[in-house]
Amino acid sequence: MQRRNLITLAVLATAFAAPAFSQSKEIKIAHIYSKTGPLEAYGKQTATGFMMGLDYATGGTMTVAGKKLVVIEKDDQGKPDQGKSLLAAAYGDDKVDIAVGPTASPVALAMLPVAEEYKKILLVEPAVADSITGDKWNKYIFRTGRNSSQDAIANAVALDKAGVTIATLAQDSAFGRDGVKAFKEAIKKAKLVHEEFLPPATTDFTAGAQRLIDKLKDQPGRKVIFIIWAGGNPFKIADMDLKRYGIEIATGGNILPAMVAYKQFPGMEGAAYYYFGMPKNAVNEAMVSRHYSQFKAPPDFFTAGGFSAAMAVVAALNASKGDASANTLIKTMEGMSFDTPKGKMTFRKEDHQAMQSMYHFKIKVDPAFAWGVPELVREIKAEEMTIPVRNKR
Repeated sequence: MQRRNLITLAVLATAFAAPAFSQSKEIKIAHIYSKTGPLEAYGKQTATGFMMGLDYATGGTMTVAGKKLVVIEKDDQGKPDQGKSLLAAAYGDDKVDIAVGPTASPVALAMLPVAEEYKKILLVEPAVADSITGDKWNKYIFRTGRNSSQDAIANAVALDKAGVTIATLAQDSAFGRDGVKAFKEAIKKAKLVHEEFLPPATTDFTAGAQRLIDKLKDQPGRKVIFIIWAGGNPFKIADMDLKRYGIEIATGGNILPAMVAYKQFPGMEGAAYYYFGMPKNAVNEAMVSRHYSQFKAPPDFFTAGGFSAAMAVVAALNASKGDASANTLIKTMEGMSFDTPKGKMTFRKEDHQAMQSMYHFKIKVDPAFAWGVPELVREIKAEEMTIPVRNKR
């Protein structure tokens, strides 16, 4: 009898221990980004913003629903194969619950099928290509970063006027080609006469600039070269005396070091994802204040993106009461609104793209700043932009 009771107690102990053992007290997050490589500056800003955002969103505890948030950082070096293998290792070996990243669109596209294979969430920030939440998308993919269509439609607000002739200069990559495609679709009144694609690592823009000049110089009215570029300095094309032909340059927002070149172009218009002086809300004020305290400088373009991704992760985990399983998070995040330094964002149910504001700006030269200052013309709210759903769901 005593032996049978002992066996019964052992079985009961095992039964009760199993769920307790399986309920981890941690939520593991992999942040895969370009610590090194061509977009290192972007990646490092995203990482700073992400950790700052987690700290802010959890009130400094780094816990959600009693579970500790553990962030594992990995360097994809801007290489698609590297990103793909790192994500597989994060899901398979590190047993992470959620992955965030990467920096570059080609890396993101390589990573998408891995999230589907392991049936775990990949929150894309800041890779931009439309195809990430378009024809290459799967249900495990969410994105806080803006997509090419949001960039393009916002910039069309600034440039799409009757009598304007536009030629585009972009990188020959998923980011560049998706950007031009979306921009072309968004243009309704202006005339687009040429698309110039150059290798992403281009440093000598002479030949490309000459082709752009040849296409624009004899056109009547206002003539604009619209630039879609990540890293490098495509503004060198201004050295070819574009003013002689009456040609302007236009582009979207960028990181502050890149915007030093904008000082050459007072009055230049475009639309930005973020600039620290534009949004007026409590989250942005908190991020700007923290960043100044820590770095004695304002937060930058991709810092805001990392912060936004952190806010989304914590909002989702709070809503799911710490349940980080993919099916629960998908149900929780579809249609979810959350606060960010840009104001409220909402994950669209159809493709999990975050709907968000953009900012129409005009460049002002201010001696107090090393960069061309983008003065806010107006906030372009999410509901003003008809962003196409490009997936096959």
